[in-house]
Amino acid sequence: MSDARLPREWRFYIDDMIGFAEKVVSYTGGLDQDDFITHDLTYDATLRNLELIGEAATRIPDEVRAQHPQIPWRMIIATRNRLIHAYLGIDDDTVWSIIQENIPELLEQLREIKRQVVTD
Repeated sequence: MSDARLPREWRFYIDDMIGFAEKVVSYTGGLDQDDFITHDLTYDATLRNLELIGEAATRIPDEVRAQHPQIPWRMIIATRNRLIHAYLGIDDDTVWSIIQENIPELLEQLREIKRQVVTD
């Protein structure tokens, strides 16, 4: 019996991205930037989920990304890379801006993709 696994369908990565984004919103809800930065567990868990959003985005095929240009795929992946590789140089203002401004919008866009996929 072969141990090779079938590739995971891209739609599941959209579900993952939605779940990770929901965690970011949940973890940071009701906090201001200073609270976010000083709560180590919340900070670390949030950064990890931002990384995971970017990791899942790398698994979305180029043709699917091209069908949804409203989502800044390259920026999401670049953010993941920056968080993972520059952990000592993370700009908290930028992270907080992403959390407050980009994640809620991204969440809605991903949910719309999911709705489209379900109805197709």
